[in-house]
Amino acid sequence: MNWVAWQMLTGDRAKYWGTIFGIAFGTLLISQQTALFMGLMRRTASQIDGVREATIWVMDPEVQNTDEILPLSETDVFRVRGVPGVSWAVRYYKGLARAKVSDGRFRQVMLMGLDETTMVGAPVEMLQGSLADLSRPDGVIVDKAGFEYLWPGVEPRLGDTLEMNDRRAVIVGVCKAGAPFQTFPLVFTRYTRALEYAPPERNRLSFVLAKPEDGRDVDEVCAAITKQTKLLALSRNQFFWRTIGYYLKSTGIPVNFGITIALGFIVGTAIAGQTFYLFTLENLRQFGALKAMGLANGRLVLMILLQAAIVGGVGFGLGMGVTAFFFEATKNVTHLAGFYLPWQVVLGSAAAVTMIVVLASLVSIRRVLVLEPAIVFRGA
Repeated sequence: MNWVAWQMLTGDRAKYWGTIFGIAFGTLLISQQTALFMGLMRRTASQIDGVREATIWVMDPEVQNTDEILPLSETDVFRVRGVPGVSWAVRYYKGLARAKVSDGRFRQVMLMGLDETTMVGAPVEMLQGSLADLSRPDGVIVDKAGFEYLWPGVEPRLGDTLEMNDRRAVIVGVCKAGAPFQTFPLVFTRYTRALEYAPPERNRLSFVLAKPEDGRDVDEVCAAITKQTKLLALSRNQFFWRTIGYYLKSTGIPVNFGITIALGFIVGTAIAGQTFYLFTLENLRQFGALKAMGLANGRLVLMILLQAAIVGGVGFGLGMGVTAFFFEATKNVTHLAGFYLPWQVVLGSAAAVTMIVVLASLVSIRRVLVLEPAIVFRGA
């Protein structure tokens, strides 16, 4: 019977491929948009993820994300160091500055000031130069994507200069770093130098980065810091999700992507359902003949489900293949750097396609179950 089901399914090639492409298109919309949404949300907290040495972030209690910061006092780092259970605590600057290149063009840049001694928060992957070069006068490190924004069409190189806050900065390194939510170049330098490049304020310490002593629970140490200093101390994971939660609640990004994903599901269901139902109507006489030969309803249902599984599997494979090709082809494109296709999206898309196939099959199954075998003896 499986062979019969296959022959019935592929008898009309136009409808067969039409159903497959309908499911493939739905899969493409669902998987691509979901992956883009997840990548965009991860970008909002990429600077947290990039600081791998510190497991505790200390900040003003009103801070909700990494982009809106209320600076701390310089003495707060010593207060955090004095909390029992803290192994070490260092200063970290993060803010916006205006960088001007020699031909007069300028861009906003995301400026990171690293602790002079430990270099906590420094980029892990250097493409040119080294972290030690930050000790050179006016030395800064720029991420590769940021260099391409500052000097379009120019291969990353060392020695170019910037002007920030009327002060000279020399590119002594090019790194690969997590793409930020905004398309701002990332500039890394020493903490004291970052304060010279940054706009003047009374307090300019953005965060205190810390790590608990060996064997101490991170959450317990965070609670102790908060209680003793009256500042907000969060683990890296807590601050990561706090930042993502802020953008989920405060922007229209989830709604816009959600609409597109829902449209993919609706389009896939509508095309697959309509085409599959028309296929069933055209094969009613064959189903009636099988019923007249004594084939039970349960076996007919299995035949329809097999047909649905075939078109669903082929359509899902095509759609997911196009999605994977898209991310592979754009992985080195500056604007799309950091976007990828995680396995969770593949599983979620597979579940959505399964639901599409089941919904598309229900109407056809009902039509076959109420079918009278006598239809085979009626005239055309």
